[in-house]
Amino acid sequence: MNTLEYINVEGLDKCTHCGFCLPTCPTYEQLGFEMDSPRGRLYLMKAAIEGRSEMGEQFETHMYRCLECRACETACPSGVPFGILMEQARAAYEESGRRSWRQRLTMRLAYRSLLPKQRRLRLLFGLLRFYQRSGLQTLMRRSGVLRLLGRMGSMEAMTPPLPSGRFLRELKPIMPAQKERRYRVGFVAGCVMQPMFADVNAATVRVLTRNGCEVVTPKRQQCCGALHLHNGVRDEAKRLARLNIETFLDEELDAVVINSAGCGAALKEYGELFEDDPEMRDKAARFSEKMRDVTEWLVEIGFEPPEHAIERRASYDDPCHLLHGQGVSAEPRKLIQSVPGLAFEEMTEADWCCGSAGVYNILQPEIAEQTLERKMPHVEAAQADLLITANPGCMIQLRAGIQKRGLETRVLHLMELLDWAYTGEEPDSIRRGF
Repeated sequence: MNTLEYINVEGLDKCTHCGFCLPTCPTYEQLGFEMDSPRGRLYLMKAAIEGRSEMGEQFETHMYRCLECRACETACPSGVPFGILMEQARAAYEESGRRSWRQRLTMRLAYRSLLPKQRRLRLLFGLLRFYQRSGLQTLMRRSGVLRLLGRMGSMEAMTPPLPSGRFLRELKPIMPAQKERRYRVGFVAGCVMQPMFADVNAATVRVLTRNGCEVVTPKRQQCCGALHLHNGVRDEAKRLARLNIETFLDEELDAVVINSAGCGAALKEYGELFEDDPEMRDKAARFSEKMRDVTEWLVEIGFEPPEHAIERRASYDDPCHLLHGQGVSAEPRKLIQSVPGLAFEEMTEADWCCGSAGVYNILQPEIAEQTLERKMPHVEAAQADLLITANPGCMIQLRAGIQKRGLETRVLHLMELLDWAYTGEEPDSIRRGF
């Protein structure tokens, strides 16, 4: 297969070059180059397909500078499926053979030997938990060694304090509804979400069971493949998607629910991966039809209003893949505003990307930092005690910006807030300083 055949020409042809996408694009806003705008990137894809340019260094540079925040999709009057086109273009580039052997080895280790391997991930995060709790982290930070490690040192600084291992044990394969069972839902725990944010997963399941859901978390579920798709590792993403589809469709479920916006967007688009596969096409479509972000599911079923007052000031930051990728905006706000005692105020440019974008803040740290810097004055101006969001990468990125500015604001996942309002118990993440 010619790798360029991955790219959906019909989707490309929807672009009318109107430019409505330009003011929504973080990289165009920062860098000012046409090729770093959605319109410019679509032009490069089309030029490669038509043989007017190669998938060389210029192609790679501009494709991988994109945050894939998909704000351009919200702005586009023609319905260009930019996020999917970007994933297809990156897959074409990765299979073109232009990567060095070192780059190919690094990608193989990350996307084939680590993310899909749950035991290896558990071991890695177990070692990280020991590093944080044994005093080694404090010693390393005081020694100044981390400053000499460049990007690795920056990654260490952004790593959140991991929750207690008890939260890992709290998530059972089947969690019964607390009262009368109204629904039976599958829960996508996430390959990184579970070891890094097990407390958020536990809170999510408690909220679901409080609202009449029996929650099934199949042990056979795999990494959703979102990071693979974002970085062009399409074949592995398809393999993982096939396993997840089969796993969840084997259960009798009213919905499949997730609390991670980036992963949820990928799961809802499994149909695109298998549109040319007659064996999997219908299964993928049925699976994606069942997918819900937890916020939209709770509003859809009519959630129970929380009872415990939280006398704090709060604001909300839209995860790009929830707002622009899934079109979910009103539901999180409805949940937040249902909390008694909570003073909610909209934040300016809540719809602007924070710069996390999966692993973008690792691969493109300078642009990610500039993107975050645009958001932080609005975070400060909101004067919120709690900044609520609904995606793990956003939580980490926003926390880094807040720490850098010395603000007192705490970052919470929306499910932590709702669980707090149901139980009256302050989230563990606040107690451990996240």
